[in-house]
Amino acid sequence: MTIAPRPLFGDAFPGLAMSSMLAVQTLASAAALAVPAIAPAVSATTRLPLSAVGLYSGALYVGAMLSAINAGIPVVRLGAMRTAQFCLAIVACGLLLVASAVPALMLPGAVLVGSGYGTSTPASSHLFAYEVPPRWRGLVFSIKQTGVPLGGMLAGAVLPVADLRVGWRLALPLLALVCLLCSALLQPLRERFDRYREAGRRVGAGGSLRTLRMVWTHAPMRELALSTLFFAAMQGSLASYLVAQAHVGAGMDAVRAGLLLAAAQAAGVVGRIAWGWISDHWVRPSRMLALLALAMGLCALLAGLLSPAWPRPALWWLAVAFGATATGWNGVYLAEVARLAPPGMAGVLTGGTLFFTFCGAFAGPSVFAAVASLTGRVGNGYLVMGSVLAALGVLLLARQARRTRA
Repeated sequence: MTIAPRPLFGDAFPGLAMSSMLAVQTLASAAALAVPAIAPAVSATTRLPLSAVGLYSGALYVGAMLSAINAGIPVVRLGAMRTAQFCLAIVACGLLLVASAVPALMLPGAVLVGSGYGTSTPASSHLFAYEVPPRWRGLVFSIKQTGVPLGGMLAGAVLPVADLRVGWRLALPLLALVCLLCSALLQPLRERFDRYREAGRRVGAGGSLRTLRMVWTHAPMRELALSTLFFAAMQGSLASYLVAQAHVGAGMDAVRAGLLLAAAQAAGVVGRIAWGWISDHWVRPSRMLALLALAMGLCALLAGLLSPAWPRPALWWLAVAFGATATGWNGVYLAEVARLAPPGMAGVLTGGTLFFTFCGAFAGPSVFAAVASLTGRVGNGYLVMGSVLAALGVLLLARQARRTRA
């Protein structure tokens, strides 16, 4: 049975749907960034090297990739709200495994946390396809996606303090408990939001390959998925190396370089909302994404050219522009997937495109590190990736111009 999506609240702003999914996204993001936020404490307890956090993050993104492409059928069968509840429960289980401090259990825990994190976005996309009128989609998706940096801020601000007070092995179970409480609070919303689930839909074999094939054979969706691969690679590189480049390239001390990254992340929150609003009312989402690709590419090129001669205000303005573009594209992209998807398939195709997105998030910092290591200069990583993103933006704008003429 296929049901055409329609908003349940007329043309009103869907605050309840948005706020519930924002809470899920924030907690899932906080769980995903929990170990990196307390990496020194985890390293001291487990006697693993600090570099092992990279292995942990890799396992987490593997779980996110695999869960994203398999999220479509559970979302359709169980409903978006029930799937969100399961996401939080899976994240909680993963956190408990990580809190054991047993290396053999921590990697499976990372995979579980990544699985919950990767499924949360297809669940919200499926819900918003029914609940959000088209004129609000860019803004609602963008506000919901602010949960990613908000979760990062939550993890960075709360967990190190909790580690000092009670130890990280108790702090992570407390975060797991918050996830379970949020899951329970979503239960009264199921009857309202999961009325369109198709309980009789069979899972079947080869669902992952079918989802990827659907994305790949639909040209606009394929273009969108490949674009987000590069966007996510740039976003991950910004977060991973901006502090190092500001310190080595521009000669900033460690504290000010950290504040520069915080400014970039805060700008990303504002950017997500602003770009979503603009794409709803003034600029087509596809053109908005092309312009963001070009802008983040130019910002990366400038970041690769940092030197101690740069005026300090210029560094702050660059960080704000870089953060607003390289971390502000997500909501526009998800709204465009929902627009392009056939009725009832928004969650499925969101999961399929997210596979490419998570691939970029997984591979981007590694490619950046390889370039920086081979050339002996951190800034060269930004120069290479900035050139790729700027070229991608020009290519996308040129393709859209040809389509308009056709």
